Amino acid sequence: MKIFVINCGSSSLKYQLINMENEEVEAKGLVERIGIEGSVLKHQPKNGDKVVIEADMPTHKEALKNVIDALMHEKYGVIKDMKEINAVGHRVVHAGEKFACSVVITEEVINALKECIDLAPLHNPPNIIGIEACQQLMPGVPMVGVFDTAFHQTMPKEAYIYALPYELYEKYGVRRYGFHGTSHKYVSQRAAAMLGKNIEDLKIVTCHLGNGASVAAVKHGKSIDTSMGFTPLEGLAMGTRCGDLDPAIVKFVAEKEGLDLNGVDKLLNKQSGVLGVSGVSSDFRDIEEAAEKGNERAELALKIFAYRVRKYIGAYAAAMGGIDAIVFTAGLGENSDVMRASICEGLEFLGVEVDPAKNNVRGKEVDISKDGSKVRVLLIPTNEELMIARDTKELVERL
Repeated sequence: MKIFVINCGSSSLKYQLINMENEEVEAKGLVERIGIEGSVLKHQPKNGDKVVIEADMPTHKEALKNVIDALMHEKYGVIKDMKEINAVGHRVVHAGEKFACSVVITEEVINALKECIDLAPLHNPPNIIGIEACQQLMPGVPMVGVFDTAFHQTMPKEAYIYALPYELYEKYGVRRYGFHGTSHKYVSQRAAAMLGKNIEDLKIVTCHLGNGASVAAVKHGKSIDTSMGFTPLEGLAMGTRCGDLDPAIVKFVAEKEGLDLNGVDKLLNKQSGVLGVSGVSSDFRDIEEAAEKGNERAELALKIFAYRVRKYIGAYAAAMGGIDAIVFTAGLGENSDVMRASICEGLEFLGVEVDPAKNNVRGKEVDISKDGSKVRVLLIPTNEELMIARDTKELVERL
């Protein structure tokens, strides 16, 4: 079975074609600048050189058509006929409370996702456009929606209800949803496999650390809490997002700076986080380099980030009544040994001991804890596309 995995942004489209017999990626690529002058497709077949295709792609439909043409191309294609694609798995950011797991896409599902647009106005519309474009170009091919929020639907009510008038939850769905769910699910399952234990016997804290970052408490295979909330703004300090803060700051800063609601939203989402503190960049590599050269604000930004992650790990150990493993994943989590060490420093009381030699690694699946460490510290590169493909395969096989 071959699964076509699609992740549509407002002007982009990422894809992978995965052969589920061996879970190998046959081809992958990215379309950029959809609907903008200079549209380009970068296509990478498994056994070939990257191909760059420039073409006019005013909508996602044209983008998908170019991707399919590339997959079937005589020279750099990997399939001979579209019939070789058995199913399509779509990444969808927000499903609200409507879906607690991946689902086969129907008209009812699409309508439900449209009802969630208010909750994810930047992400759900392009996700829906991608689904509808695929349905037009690939009629009859089963399609599955895999949701970033679904994994966190197992949170208990005391974890996801805010202490606001309850009517706001009932009327508008104001609650904690959490994000990066597909990644947290994948790495927690891999952690159990690496430890040779049943996930239902484990208490794991998963740390998805990138420009957007979140931590999740995964108890017995289920998410019971996560740091992102109603939106991805809550939780950790991130590349440009502020994370947790006193809500009264919003009114105070708006009045002092003469900002309207859109101005405050831009400040909190685009101008804050480690960018706002460091004044250097939202890229942790740039900040680490500046800190090494003695930039005090860059050093402070890194300390703030590590402190917030460490604090959430401690909180989630308390929420789960113990902890068996900590998992680091995503761009920063997978590649920065300095940040991993900084986060774990001070967690020795929980039984966390990192081996400096083992931690000197990037992007590999490895246990970096000391021999005999009570809590295992794992580095696991995330693979959301494979998780989407697995969910798609499982559902399609039931049809």
